[in-house]
Amino acid sequence: MRESVIDAEGLILGRLASAVAKRLLNGERIIIVNAEKAVISGKRHSILREAKRFLEIGHPGKGPHHPRRPDEIVKRTIRGMLPRKKPRGREALKRLRVFIGTPEEFKDREKETIPEADSRKLRCPYIKVSDLAEEVGWKPVGD
Repeated sequence: MRESVIDAEGLILGRLASAVAKRLLNGERIIIVNAEKAVISGKRHSILREAKRFLEIGHPGKGPHHPRRPDEIVKRTIRGMLPRKKPRGREALKRLRVFIGTPEEFKDREKETIPEADSRKLRCPYIKVSDLAEEVGWKPVGD
């Protein structure tokens, strides 16, 4: 089984997620590092307003539970593109690992990127996933 390490730095979250979801469904194991450095295209104010409105939905003890950490936001985005209620989708999601920063075991591994998800193509404003996470309640370790 093939295993790929993808560096999410500077990649557009939605395009990254769709490419990764396709590869997961094809049986590949995928590890995403630097999840907090992925970007979401759009105006900062509208992205934050939409995220905060989404947080109001549900019951605190019963759910739905809303991710606040950058790695979980990225994983949840990918999960939304998988048929997670079918066995094939559940198995695909088990093959995914997402990390904030780069863990020691992957520092020396060759990291690939997804050219079609590069944020340098964007001509509109964007926000990093870490900025979104901090706005909805995540506190980075070490601060």
